[in-house]
Amino acid sequence: MASVASTYARAFADVVLSAHLDADRSIAELRAIASLLAESPELRRVWENPAIPAEQKRKVLDVIAQRDEFPKQVRNLVAVLIDHRRIHFLDSIIRQLEKELDARLGFAEAQITSARELGDSEKREFEAQVGKLTGKKVRARYEQDASLLGGAVVRLGSTIYDGSVKGQLERLKEAISS
Repeated sequence: MASVASTYARAFADVVLSAHLDADRSIAELRAIASLLAESPELRRVWENPAIPAEQKRKVLDVIAQRDEFPKQVRNLVAVLIDHRRIHFLDSIIRQLEKELDARLGFAEAQITSARELGDSEKREFEAQVGKLTGKKVRARYEQDASLLGGAVVRLGSTIYDGSVKGQLERLKEAISS
């Protein structure tokens, strides 16, 4: 499954970059289609039903693409997924596409969890520090976790930087017990 998603994601990343499409907008448009599929079991049944001719499925897609003004490249990706009976991979393709485009455009994705809501200046400071650490532009997602007591935990891929009070207390406990 992962190889199917990454194959389509790599190919569509090539299209996005060669056609100079807005990467964030393309992902948002694909998410809108995925959302339509999630909200409409009827649409999903039509697009996944092998008994319905591909031409009819594409006509439904064309109505949606025209209504929502999706670029032809986005429409074409979804058409290929429908034609090859791979539309059920759309969510995983979107996730892989985000990773692929981030890597190609020099972004690092960071998950920053703090004990309290961070202000805009604090967020910018975190992103600047993570940017210095990685040498890349940072695309950060923020969460709150009151159990951290204070500070923050930054996750970059599989690497975790724990600057939380909870983490410091756990390290202190380990040091005392050993």
